[in-house]
Amino acid sequence: MPDATPPSRADLQHPRFARQYLKIAAESDRRGGATHRRRLLAGLSGRVLEVGAGQGRNFAHYPDTVTELVALEPEDTLRTVALRSAAAAPVPVTVVAGEAGQLPGGDGKFDAVVFSLVLCSVADQHAALAEAARVLRSGGQLRFYEHVRSRHRIGALLEDAITPLWRRVGGGCHPNRDTEAAIRSAGFTLDQLDRFGFAPTPFLPRTAHILGTATKP
Repeated sequence: MPDATPPSRADLQHPRFARQYLKIAAESDRRGGATHRRRLLAGLSGRVLEVGAGQGRNFAHYPDTVTELVALEPEDTLRTVALRSAAAAPVPVTVVAGEAGQLPGGDGKFDAVVFSLVLCSVADQHAALAEAARVLRSGGQLRFYEHVRSRHRIGALLEDAITPLWRRVGGGCHPNRDTEAAIRSAGFTLDQLDRFGFAPTPFLPRTAHILGTATKP
């Protein structure tokens, strides 16, 4: 069951993990993550909201058909770096503080919402996806790139076993979330989905990832 208690500002801050994640994300991009980011964002246009933008590693990959990017990041350390990344981005970027359960913007105000390696760590995945549906216009796109629960029974059981500890040391990350099912349950129409194994660093095993596009009816 999702946690009914909204996160406090302190709950959204993971400065020690954030400092490590700056290095992890850079290594992940060198190992193929940058290619995944480019695929994730290809063809986007109009007004886009990126939820959990981190340090802004996606910014450089947005096409110039994006007229405005609002980048939401709750963690202070990562948001500070994202502000610097925004200055060099090829599209106009506004970096704002906030959390996935309360997205900025009125109903139907965005052409696309992007989740990139963040639905594993939001406090309430269902609430985050419901908010994405709210701010998207009819026919708007949800773009997602996430690591997800293994389809192999032993792997999934191992992910269940390590989740309580991993969540505490990994900035709230849940390695056992079935994000594909959550997207479908939120009412989105799944258009494209690629499932693949990927190891973001040499010290972590290959885990299941999904990358794709869904549409708000």
